[in-house]
Amino acid sequence: MNIQDYFSRISYDGSHKDADLKTLTAILQHHIQAIPFENLSMHCGESIYLDLERTYDKIVRKKRGGWCLENNYLLFWALQRIGYDVCILGGKSYNPAERTYKADVDHVLLKVVIDGKSYIADSGFGGTYQMWQPVLLVSGKDQPQVPGIFRLTEDNGTWYLEKTKRKHCNTDQSVPSTDTPGMKEVRKICSFTLEPRGMNDFQELNWKLQTSDNLLRKKSICTLQTTDGVCNLVGWTLTEMKYNYTEDMDVVKITTLTDEEVEKTLKDTFSITLENKLKP
Repeated sequence: MNIQDYFSRISYDGSHKDADLKTLTAILQHHIQAIPFENLSMHCGESIYLDLERTYDKIVRKKRGGWCLENNYLLFWALQRIGYDVCILGGKSYNPAERTYKADVDHVLLKVVIDGKSYIADSGFGGTYQMWQPVLLVSGKDQPQVPGIFRLTEDNGTWYLEKTKRKHCNTDQSVPSTDTPGMKEVRKICSFTLEPRGMNDFQELNWKLQTSDNLLRKKSICTLQTTDGVCNLVGWTLTEMKYNYTEDMDVVKITTLTDEEVEKTLKDTFSITLENKLKP
């Protein structure tokens, strides 16, 4: 496993001599714009193993993506190699349908300490809730980024991450697609504690996500951040979003694809070529 090969995979040719915030931000942005969040293996009849060498081989050598366990495991390894003070945290994603956080840990994210300040770095949430920059670990502070405004709040040792989204405009309708035009939506993302974890703590979760009844088993998902937005392929539905296309308004284009178009889109948009047949 070679750090230079990882840098080539994410098209990063900047300096990494200083383990500072600027370098961390650049590496995170290159990572999320090169490596998709995707669960395609389980929809191709392939097993996903939580093993660093297999993850490296899959993402770096085979130019695939991965879900949070894989993406953040690889980023954790890279940041450690560079010299960052980084540790793994466990999170519980928010379930909008049930309006509550998951009962058990189902997400991995990273805490990075730089010059005495702690930051949350997460390359594995994907979609419109993917952070583009590390978020300073401070409670109650609005932290604007290109995708929206991120905010952390702390309550009795538990931290909560949320994002305020802009209004959406669908290119087919040219009208805001939010239920409440004129109002910004606050979306809860996940909760977590600062208890350091090891990746072996998530082996059971890795298998549970592949075998239990959950969203990742029901839907094939591939999302990739772009220079000005995000592309999401869920099943046969491709959603392309441009952030802040006009002032305080994101533009959304939704296309329904055929099986053949799904395979072509994975190659053209996400730079993914699968070894086995995908069943969206």
